[in-house]
Amino acid sequence: MSANHLSTETLNDIPSCVARALQEDIGSGDITAQLIPQDQQASAVVISREAVVICGRPWVDEVFNQLDENTQIEWHISEGDSVEANQKLFTLTGNARILLTGERAALNFLQTLSGTATIAKQYAALTPNSQIKILDTRKTIPGLRLAQKYAIAVGGCQNHRIGLYDAFLIKENHIAACGGITQAIEKAREIAPDKRVEVEVESLNELHQALAAKADIVMLDNFSPADIEALSSIDLGSTKIEVSGDITEENLRIYNHGAINFISSGSLTKHLRAVDLSMRFVS
Repeated sequence: MSANHLSTETLNDIPSCVARALQEDIGSGDITAQLIPQDQQASAVVISREAVVICGRPWVDEVFNQLDENTQIEWHISEGDSVEANQKLFTLTGNARILLTGERAALNFLQTLSGTATIAKQYAALTPNSQIKILDTRKTIPGLRLAQKYAIAVGGCQNHRIGLYDAFLIKENHIAACGGITQAIEKAREIAPDKRVEVEVESLNELHQALAAKADIVMLDNFSPADIEALSSIDLGSTKIEVSGDITEENLRIYNHGAINFISSGSLTKHLRAVDLSMRFVS
């Protein structure tokens, strides 16, 4: 996956996302950067201090483009590359004040999105040669939804819903408010016949109700291994099966069952650890 795979929605989001980050960091001005002569030029190199999957180049480019379009960025790696500790990622050349002012915002994007892509690659590797697709959730960092969704794809997993607008996901409270699983699915078909309808269920009885109502996808929430095994004797028809609930790297292999199409995990985005990067001026 590369920057060429950025959706139009994500591409259009980058300038405003970066502008917010710069505004919250710079505010009325970078007073420490004023220690440096105004016209001083400099070069700096950014390295990774650990083995990671690199993601976030378009956001880094936009940071320095907004601060000073004359800043030169030479990338030494491609988006989605796996790099080793102490590997050089990119070199900056330009106004010294600009390099210092943009450092934190640029590295924040790069370390966060690289952390997301890195864990996505780890999860994807746990289901090799399988029909099962690993999905993210909406448990993303506020303001970075599209960026993290992109990073998930760079790492080799796939996106679930982008937001509340692109598919139905009928959960316990929706079911209770609608009067039942069948009623909720029927109402969804009336509202938007072209949208995917997914239902979250908590028991085999609810699964059968969702199947009878012809849900497109049924999400099995916190099902036991025994209940998962019971899928082998159930006619699922054209309905796809997703499992969710406390999915981690440690237990992911438990769900490697032939009837399962998707595994969704909020851990991909909400439990990420930002990777360790460093920028140093060079002579």
